[in-house]
Amino acid sequence: MSEKDVIMERCDCNVIHEETVKRVASVMPEETELYDLAELFKVFGDLTRMKILCALIESEMCVCDLANLLNMTQSSVSHQLRVLKQARLVRYKRVGKIVYYSIDDEHVKYIFDLGLTHLREK
Repeated sequence: MSEKDVIMERCDCNVIHEETVKRVASVMPEETELYDLAELFKVFGDLTRMKILCALIESEMCVCDLANLLNMTQSSVSHQLRVLKQARLVRYKRVGKIVYYSIDDEHVKYIFDLGLTHLREK
């Protein structure tokens, strides 16, 4: 990529479009909400967690199965599941001695699928 390709377009004037700025400011979420959203997207920023979510979108699975599928230790998978659970992206249920994990709700699948759709656009 040449230096010319990297240069972003910018205004050559200092005109403030006050109506636009006021309208946008009135609908922007609170800063704390945007911070929480940024933290949520950080959770999506890890390849292992993406693999786990991809698997759990297809089927609920236990840690043993996920570890086998991803060729990881159960401890490593458990750590990533803990992060995903804290972000409310996965949930679990206990059936006897087995703990099954699944995506928390359809929003998780929607976010995941929307990201893939965006990446696959030509």
